Amino acid sequence: MSILAIVISLLLLMFLAYRGISVLLLAPLMACLAVLLSGDAAFLLPIYTDTFMRALGNYVIQFFPLFLLGALFGQLMADSGAAQSIANGIVKQLGTHHVVLTVVMACAVLTYGGVSLFVVAFAIYPISRELFRSANVPKRLIPASIALGSFTFTMTALPGTPSIQNAIPIPYYETNSFAAPGLGIIAGLIMLGLGTLYLQSRVKKAASNGEGYGQHTEREAVANEEEEQAPTSLPLWLALIPIIMVIGLNALFTYGVFPALDLSFISDEFENVSPSGQSGLWAILIALLSASTWLIITRWKHWLDLKESVNKGCLGSLLPIFNTASEVGYGAVIASLAGFAIIRDAVLTASPGNPLISEAMAMSVLAGITGSSSGGLSIALETLGSEYLAMAQQAGISPELMHRVATLAAGGMDTLPHSGAVITLLAICGLTHRQSYGNVAIVTIALPVIALISVITLGTLFGSF
Repeated sequence: MSILAIVISLLLLMFLAYRGISVLLLAPLMACLAVLLSGDAAFLLPIYTDTFMRALGNYVIQFFPLFLLGALFGQLMADSGAAQSIANGIVKQLGTHHVVLTVVMACAVLTYGGVSLFVVAFAIYPISRELFRSANVPKRLIPASIALGSFTFTMTALPGTPSIQNAIPIPYYETNSFAAPGLGIIAGLIMLGLGTLYLQSRVKKAASNGEGYGQHTEREAVANEEEEQAPTSLPLWLALIPIIMVIGLNALFTYGVFPALDLSFISDEFENVSPSGQSGLWAILIALLSASTWLIITRWKHWLDLKESVNKGCLGSLLPIFNTASEVGYGAVIASLAGFAIIRDAVLTASPGNPLISEAMAMSVLAGITGSSSGGLSIALETLGSEYLAMAQQAGISPELMHRVATLAAGGMDTLPHSGAVITLLAICGLTHRQSYGNVAIVTIALPVIALISVITLGTLFGSF
């Protein structure tokens, strides 16, 4: 009965989230429903106040600074004009003859530099619209192009990316954001190469069928109003400096500063803090804070309203962090039920000879259920992280390889139709699931799964590199 209770609550969570109900309310309600159906009604309130809220609070304590600084940096990049300048610079270099590649690379540069994928979608859409219209390429391909550059290889594969997905495994595996860099680059090239080829084939097929941009008016008027309030642009080299700072400072502190320091005194003073498990997060925080400070100072006389930008960026971090934390709380409640032990054992023994496959299955399933790569990754590692680390050590698999497989797996099934990121992207573009989701699914689900299988195969044969 407990397994059935878990399945029912998960299905309702997926369905109601797809219908647009906030996970802030759904997560605790569906957790309570699972408890009731499992026959543990007497423990309902203690489970909510202790299990659910404790897991939610611990997640916020651990990752809120990263969400806060990431959202702030993204907002400053957008409002300073830097994001727009980078996008325009890439358009100028690649031209309008390769509209798909132009949009993909513009999104990739921004997201790899630390700009939120939602901020990137808002910033790149107006440029994408004009490019696709001038080249007479169907507008329905814009979401897939933005998704390929924002939701895939820069989020989970490329070493050093400051995405939350790449940061979540750090404290569990005591790794850093550059874990398994060689395998990450290979996975990134697979997603970028195959994704671009696929979308280009869709462009050619549309042209051969005589399909053009199409008639679209609803979203265009809103976009034009937004463009009238666009910030003053700046030179491309100046716009790239903050992104270079994020990547460079992250690498400097990860491989240079922190390894050279004796941080054992921190554990003596704070017994719950492990420098080896936290330094990877600290490096990202320092990089984001430094780049944000640089943006504020160098654009001091050009801000339309700096206070508004800072407040908007900070407030913009609250919904993502609490959405994800609520999903973690839900996962903690599910993990406390008797039925979860059966599910956990089934997942852990799915591939007893290779923990990488078992981990990939768990991350994929949970990311698909929650419609969130960060949510699925957090739930899986919170409940199974220690088991996977022990299995990896017993099998002689490096934590770095486990880290990279975890992020890649979480970034595969996270864009099912009920995904918040997909719903938001389609809303920004003014398109429907029927018009665009098929191509989005190919580049954000099918191709990442191919990259994941490739990394697991290479990692099994040659280890982490």
